[in-house]
Amino acid sequence: MKKFIILVFFASIFGLANAQKVYSVKYESQADIKVYVVNYESQADLKVYKVSYESQASSHGKWYFVDYESQADKKVYFVSYESQADLKIYFVDYESQAGWVNKSKQHLLY
Repeated sequence: MKKFIILVFFASIFGLANAQKVYSVKYESQADIKVYVVNYESQADLKVYKVSYESQASSHGKWYFVDYESQADKKVYFVSYESQADLKIYFVDYESQAGWVNKSKQHLLY
């Protein structure tokens, strides 16, 4: 566990963390993460900005939605109820607004 924390720390400092190429699956059992979209920014664990190009994606809230499951870093399933979610997100309008609100959930995207 200690090695994992050190690895995540250095990856985030040097920008080595995986890009967040995301694929939305149809069934909960296919997902790596269950996600709920909240109505208000203050309720979110992560503020997400949908980027237009794969090269812009990052684990800090800049998501690129891919067309095929095999291209994804993470497969997400959008749940209907907040209580079912591993991660609560809020979609923001500007790239500069993206980022973690609740950093204790960062491990979900590594």
